[in-house]
Amino acid sequence: MAKIRLEHVYKRYGSKVTAVKDFNLETEDGEFVVFVGPSGCGKTTTLRMIAGLEEISDGKIYIGERLVNDVPPKDRDIAMVFQNYALYPHMNVYDNMAFGLRLRKVPKNDIDQRVKEAARILKIEHLLQRKPRELSGGQRQRVAMGRAIVREPKVFLMDEPLSNLDAKLRVEMRAEIAKLTRRLGVTTVYVTHDQVEAMTLGHRIVVMKDGEIMQVDTPLNLYDFPANKFVAGFIGSPSMNFIRAKVEGAGDAVYLTGPSFRVRTNPHLAAPLKAYSGKEVWLGIRPEHLGLKGWTAIPEAENIIKGTIEVVEPLGADSEIHVDVGGTVITAKVDGHAPVRPGDTVELLVDTGRTHTFDVDTEKSIGRSTTVQTRDQARA
Repeated sequence: MAKIRLEHVYKRYGSKVTAVKDFNLETEDGEFVVFVGPSGCGKTTTLRMIAGLEEISDGKIYIGERLVNDVPPKDRDIAMVFQNYALYPHMNVYDNMAFGLRLRKVPKNDIDQRVKEAARILKIEHLLQRKPRELSGGQRQRVAMGRAIVREPKVFLMDEPLSNLDAKLRVEMRAEIAKLTRRLGVTTVYVTHDQVEAMTLGHRIVVMKDGEIMQVDTPLNLYDFPANKFVAGFIGSPSMNFIRAKVEGAGDAVYLTGPSFRVRTNPHLAAPLKAYSGKEVWLGIRPEHLGLKGWTAIPEAENIIKGTIEVVEPLGADSEIHVDVGGTVITAKVDGHAPVRPGDTVELLVDTGRTHTFDVDTEKSIGRSTTVQTRDQARA
């Protein structure tokens, strides 16, 4: 196992394009860190710089205590799992997994032991004599992971390894990766554009946008205490709703008002919002923190938003309804048996203890505070 440390790392292409900007991160031994963000945000480029497949423009990268800026990929003691599996089609599973060890002149008995142990962990012992074309997508992904495991590296680097799988298999393999990395205890950096994967796998998550780090935190802290509007909208499914609202004070109370609502803010937001009195802010509400009046446990208390349903998406236990609120369409997660139809006028109750506010100009969170959570607590 080894820590990974990146200090002021940049990646430039020519004089006009900066793909990664001043990237700073330190992992712990055995930590599972996920890079997440939209396409083109620089997450794969950063992973490839750690692997040595991309040359860095500025900064330093350490694996353990060793500066690896000029160390070739084969000498960095890392193992990489790619999106496209990259298996040799003419070799069977056993030989695919053993190939890298043979190149390193590992004794035959050690190779056999490592390959069979990895196959046992991944439950692919019965596939060792098959060729890649005889395997399903999930089986090929297990082989690709097995090839990484037998290396016994200090660091695993995974570049969207599940993106080629169907939805059901993705969920299954996600659980397998979580169990496997926990069992092996190897420091892992995992790249994905899927925030559900990031939330379910990562001890910590690095949210990126335009080559920069927006926030590094545990999954729960990202969900509960986003640093800015981008993180708030990217983390969570469905995405957080954002409504422009005016800040109004009345005695000790602070209200957020719009064309179809007047919502009293929770106490921890009231004090910082007083500085915005008379101004507009972004009100952020997650769909799961809205409830249909008469069909929710959220109590009614100066927290009603009125609107007209545009679309109803039944999902079984829940339904997602898209509601026009004064020209802004928001999503609410409501009871799947609630009588809702397009065209209905509805009243939604807001869980005011779970709302967020953001500065209109900077998009930074207003009144953000976090509960400090250690990495050990994140792993538990």
